[in-house]
Formats: sequence, C-alpha cells, structure tokens
Amino acid sequence: MTPPLDASTPASGSRTAFVVTPATAEAGAMVFASPHSGRERPADMGEVAGLTLSTLRSAEDVGVDVLIAGGPSRGVPVIAGQVSRAYVDLNRAPTELDPALVDGEIEASPTARVSAGFGVIPRRAGDGSTLYDRKLTRTEVLARLERVHAPYHDALGDLMQAARGRHGVALLIDWHSMPSRAAGVTGRNRRGVDVVLGDRHGSACRGATMRRVRTLFEAEGWRVGLNVPYAGGYSTERWGRPDEGFQAVQVELNRALYLDETTLEPSADHGRFARALDRVVAALATETWPR
Repeated sequence: MTPPLDASTPASGSRTAFVVTPATAEAGAMVFASPHSGRERPADMGEVAGLTLSTLRSAEDVGVDVLIAGGPSRGVPVIAGQVSRAYVDLNRAPTELDPALVDGEIEASPTARVSAGFGVIPRRAGDGSTLYDRKLTRTEVLARLERVHAPYHDALGDLMQAARGRHGVALLIDWHSMPSRAAGVTGRNRRGVDVVLGDRHGSACRGATMRRVRTLFEAEGWRVGLNVPYAGGYSTERWGRPDEGFQAVQVELNRALYLDETTLEPSADHGRFARALDRVVAALATETWPR
C-alpha cells in the first residue's frame, strides 16, 4: 500500500494519480485513456480490515494500459490512472457521491450507479463486497477528488484540446475491460461478445466514426456489441460533443480473451490477443476522423 497522495505530486513517479505517455510519433487526432488500470491504494483509504487483494482489485481493468501501450509510437498519447478504482473511480462524475458513505452534508447527484454502491468513491468492490465499515468524512472525500480525480481530468482535457487544435477534431478512445459474465456468457452461449463499444447511444461521436471503429474490431474476428451493457461513463459523456469537435468512444474488452479472471494473471491467450489488439491500435492511428 502506498503513502497518501500529495496534491502537489507531479505526474511522474510511483505516487502520482496518473501517468501521461506522450506521442513519440507525429501526434494525430486521437487520445487513449485507461482510467481503471491503476492498482495503488493510498494509506489513507482506510478500508475494512480483512479484504482480500482479489476483492480490492475486482473492479480493476487489469493490464489494459499495457495492451494499449503501442499508442504513443503511432502518434496517440495515453493517459492511464495509477490509483485503484476502489479509492476513486475516474470514470464517474465528481458529483456522483454516495450519501450512504459520506458523513455530513455534501452536494451530490444521485444516479443508479451511486445507489448500487459504485459512485465516484465506491462503497462496494467490483465483486460486491463492502469496502468500508465506517463513513468517510467530507474532508476525506473532497481530498480524494482534489488529489486524484480533478488532476486526471484536467490532464485529459489538455490532451483533447491539443488534439482538436492540431486537427480540428479530437477522438477519445476510453479503454476498459469487462468480466465475461457482463459480456453475455451463459451456459448456452459460452463466448458472448468480445468487445462492447459505447457512444451513449449515438450522441458521443459521429455515426461514421462508430462504424469505422466497429469495423476495425470486427476485422479481427471479434463479436462486437453496441452500448449494452456499457454505453459510456463520465469521460465519454464529457468529451462526446461532436458539434464542438470532440468525439468519444468507450471500449470494453472481454477479460476472458486475455486474462485468467480468478488469478488476474495473463492467460495462455494473452499474447495472441495483445497482438490482435495492437493491429487495431495501428489501424485506428491511420484513420482520418470525420468532423
């Protein structure tokens, strides 16, 4: 477990809330983000005693930042969260606060995700376990947002503004992973979908953009679903403004394709999947996106 984050900590080193890897080739119109790949839990988290590491990491998008690491060499900067989603969820609005978790009055926007225990500061782990046996103080809550959530989104905003400034359009690809159970795997359907693309039901990007992104994934033989069960979170909502030159697509990868979902270690198929996904990354980077 790492020490508490300091608000003055720069975006480098082991204690930062996120890492930005700039493009090493000529920068294009895309930005890659992996908000849920972080695993650091600052010492001030104060979770309930006895939680297993697998529980604490159960909502983590294990290894997604590594899978998209080919972006910078192809002109795509990558921003990746370093802090555990159990501490702060970077793909939630800062107002998605849980009254059941916070001691005292606080401005909040109730949503179904908050009610389920998965607000910007989650009350539950990804496997449903309760994370706290106490309420968090207002000071604790605001400090987490100030030190982790706000700097991440400020940096993401800088990347998106720079991309639009260069090309007149910026496209955020917000990368995530999903448990195979969410991909529709059942007794009769042992595979389900491989990838879910979310554009907030057509509002976050141009139709031509979504069609092209979908085609590139399907070219690898993957089954692609749209918006169900994931239509896009806070980042997709915030940057899905096509009329202003900003577009966003959320990508959910079926973990069973590359990960042992019990041990969270790479599966025997990891290398093959990684090579296929890198071909998608390379193809995405060559596209000219509609305005």
